Amino acid sequence: MKRLDKRLKAGRLMPGMLMPGMLMPGMLVLLLVACTSTAPATPSPTPPLATATPIVTPVATATEAPSTAVTPEPLPLSEAGPYFPGKRSYAWSDASRGDRSVEVIVWYPALKPADFTGTIARDADFDLSGAPYPLIITSAKVGHIFAPYLVSHGFVMVGVDRIDSYPKMNEQMLDQPLDLLFMLNHLVTDPPQELVGLIDAEHTGAMGYSFDGYNTLAMSGARIDPAYYLAQCPIPDATTQAIVGKLSAFDCGPAADWNAFAAHAGPTYTTSDDGLWQPLTDPRIRAVIPLACEGWWLFGERGLAAVDRPTLMLDGTADELYAENALIFEHLGVADKRFISFVSQDHMMIFDGEWVARMAHFVTAFFGVHLQGRQEWAQYFSESFVNNTPDLKAGVVTAP
Repeated sequence: MKRLDKRLKAGRLMPGMLMPGMLMPGMLVLLLVACTSTAPATPSPTPPLATATPIVTPVATATEAPSTAVTPEPLPLSEAGPYFPGKRSYAWSDASRGDRSVEVIVWYPALKPADFTGTIARDADFDLSGAPYPLIITSAKVGHIFAPYLVSHGFVMVGVDRIDSYPKMNEQMLDQPLDLLFMLNHLVTDPPQELVGLIDAEHTGAMGYSFDGYNTLAMSGARIDPAYYLAQCPIPDATTQAIVGKLSAFDCGPAADWNAFAAHAGPTYTTSDDGLWQPLTDPRIRAVIPLACEGWWLFGERGLAAVDRPTLMLDGTADELYAENALIFEHLGVADKRFISFVSQDHMMIFDGEWVARMAHFVTAFFGVHLQGRQEWAQYFSESFVNNTPDLKAGVVTAP
């Protein structure tokens, strides 16, 4: 997919490259920590995990209008939390898929090394004061951007490295979600010894932006609907045609040899009694956040009706994919769903440190409720909170 385009590839985040206020070569300023507030010297342990009660509030359709004078809500979770981030890398292989290489980066609460002046300490000792920590799975590309926020608030984030965007629909749409699921299962069944006791994989969330937003949607419980997809080829119906754009990776390529595409997924996922594929997910995934995603072509109305995990969607109203995100959101089957519109922002808001910090606030709050049992954080993504924040609207924005 084209969403994280050449600018993201040119400005790939690497260990130790960023300090607050530094410029990334070839891209805008991207702050990994949105606030310069100093974290407590001794991290506060994360409260005991509890099974979160779903927060279900119908989201009304918003109307984009000139902003009125309001006292803006602060975004406290865009600031660094009490934990310092460390990172480690691992290389595994999936024997069930021909020893496919799955390289991962693990970001985790760490003990800050003496005299360390960077933002993330590679191979630093673990801070086990609040362990085990809930797990967030994503791509390494998205992890580099959001991990410092989430780790500071008591999560472990693991990203699959070397997966990336692709220009047109192909087998990556199967391989990448399966990489993430393999990584999750490997962390449970055969983790590196030093990670034992660090991660609470029974409380896992999935998130991703753009190409990785599709991967996240695939793990929401959504089911591929071959009949709907194939009916769009070569001529999409009016609903699908309305969302086709230059950023979309969806096309009719796999329709030319659908049997080969299905064989790549395997009978575990393609066999069913109702014509839909089985979901590419894991029961340990408790909540999902697909950001600026796509997937309508592949899932359709029936496939999206199967979504059964609490879901938060975010997108910019000027994003070419916004109409598709709105359509997907409308048809999600889960009752606990939220949509936040970033007014006038386009797909490249991921390069802007201010907007990344705003997204991180809502991501942290949503996962905090559903994975850490922090019910008090539900206020931070409520409809009233969002609508009292400049340039944000709760729900899907329609033209005035």
